[in-house]
Amino acid sequence: MKSRDAPGLRTPRVDPDPAGNRAAEGPAAALAAGSPGEPGALDRRVIVVVVGVQLAISIGFFAVMAHLVVHLRHDLGMLAGTITVVLSARIAVQSMLYLPAGAVTDAIGPARAGALACALRAAGFALLAAAGGLADVLCAAMVLAVGGALFHPAAQSLLARVAPARRSRGFAAYVIAGQVGAVAGPPVGLVLLAGGFGLLSAVTAGIWSVAAVLFMLLRAERRAGSRADGRTGARMDVRRLADGVSVVLQDRSFLLFAMTAAPSTLLADQVVSLVPLKEIGAHATTLFFCVVAVAMAAIQPWCASGERGARPWVLRAGLLCSGACYLVLLSIPSGGGPVAVLLVAAVLHGLACGLTQSALFQAIARRAQSERFGAYFGLLNFLSGALALAGGFAVGHLLDAGHRGETMALIGLGVVAVISAAVLRVPRYRPGRGQEAPSAAETSVLSEGSAEKERMPGTPRANHGHDL
Repeated sequence: MKSRDAPGLRTPRVDPDPAGNRAAEGPAAALAAGSPGEPGALDRRVIVVVVGVQLAISIGFFAVMAHLVVHLRHDLGMLAGTITVVLSARIAVQSMLYLPAGAVTDAIGPARAGALACALRAAGFALLAAAGGLADVLCAAMVLAVGGALFHPAAQSLLARVAPARRSRGFAAYVIAGQVGAVAGPPVGLVLLAGGFGLLSAVTAGIWSVAAVLFMLLRAERRAGSRADGRTGARMDVRRLADGVSVVLQDRSFLLFAMTAAPSTLLADQVVSLVPLKEIGAHATTLFFCVVAVAMAAIQPWCASGERGARPWVLRAGLLCSGACYLVLLSIPSGGGPVAVLLVAAVLHGLACGLTQSALFQAIARRAQSERFGAYFGLLNFLSGALALAGGFAVGHLLDAGHRGETMALIGLGVVAVISAAVLRVPRYRPGRGQEAPSAAETSVLSEGSAEKERMPGTPRANHGHDL
């Protein structure tokens, strides 16, 4: 297998520097031009920073979100409907901003975008700590939405730029860190809540501020690599942003993939409302989501080993597991049922989220050129978010119809999962600027399903088949 740690095995590239300076094969390699030991060291630093930031901010985020509704309802006296609108607006705005935010990430560089995202989230939580009414809360929610739309493409773009051999393991650690934060956050928040919601939000804002500093330090390390590759990431204009969006929209193979994979977010999100509405009790509901987090984290080493997450059938398997989860939930009566059945549904949902996140990340990283990862990520998550929003309204309407509507919603989600898995078409690896040629393991992935190839006009061949 080729490795970026072995300089003699690097794929040669055309040097764009007229002065004869060696162009980098990617941001990490650029920093260490002529220094064989440093590219791998920078890759490791990138992974450590991104994963460490993900763990810290996830603990802080879920520490606040687990207790936000109670604060808004009892401390600020907001109506339940108003709270729902505010929280839904944050999610909707964040989803709608993913495409432009992804293009901004490509234009200014992922490290700088990550620092900006963390600064915005720190400001959002600071506003939340001082909020005294609806206008303040809504303003804080919008700032948090913009920060979230920037953070995710920035963090994953940094991981996508490391050597392929480390990329899978880095993303696996990133997902595991997020799940640890989701489980550890609420009890940490409960402890900090003894000092008041203002203290909890202020501590979380501090965590995001430290994360912003870490991203800026990472950017300082990568600056030399950006210069060597002819990209400083310092300029951003409307034309550059439009070009980034235009490139991904013209990639018909990826556009088709994004549309067929879009239901993944809807399938991941709806369980959050459907399980509690089963009225199985607070303890059973908590157990369900803890098992989901454990299963999602547990499958990541398997996805990373041998780059299995890049295989086309992994995303299909994730979607089918999601559909199976909803059908299992169908057998649980309102008011509770056998715990074993609930655990089966939780494991299926955890596996579904773990498999789909890994597969979607790999699909974007292998298709997009390194400097376009943000735009590709943005398009996929924009479409997924729009479908999740529309689907959420449809599911909510069915749930209002009572038990019959709940049954139809669960069956409908299962059917959506099966259809998505059936029509899914994963774009093939496309070598480009800033990417290495596929390793031997990657080549075997690309050849999988070679009997089912179709060339779309103007695009490379795409497999029928394949993270977030």
